[in-house]
Amino acid sequence: MARKQLEGIWHTSIVVHKDEFFFGSGGISSCSPGGTLLGPPDTVVDVGNTEVTEEIFLEYLSSLGESLFRGEAYNLFEHNCNTFSNEVAQFLTGRKIPSYITDLPSEVLSTPFGQALRPLLDSIQIQPPGGSSVGRPNGQS
Repeated sequence: MARKQLEGIWHTSIVVHKDEFFFGSGGISSCSPGGTLLGPPDTVVDVGNTEVTEEIFLEYLSSLGESLFRGEAYNLFEHNCNTFSNEVAQFLTGRKIPSYITDLPSEVLSTPFGQALRPLLDSIQIQPPGGSSVGRPNGQS
């Protein structure tokens, strides 16, 4: 049986307008860059610069938080921080995050081991601590 080694299990976020934005089971959150308990990133991928103003960006995030990226929509394999980062990167720059990140869940699920673990992993809700909810007064949930 062939085995595939994973380079990592990636958590992604977007840093724009001096803040870091990410998605988890608590919805869309923000913090200062590297400010979650996960700490500073191991790797930074530059997806470009944006001309989207902070005001327009925050309106966009608010609409995402009320629709596609509500906390209850979070799913470790199918609708996660990487889905969010990819969506937001395209809005801001027209570029996607690398496919080695977005393809990882389907690669894991294509293995017998991934299929065996799926029921357990589907029940996991991930929200990196250290951020404030976006679009809620004083960061309250």
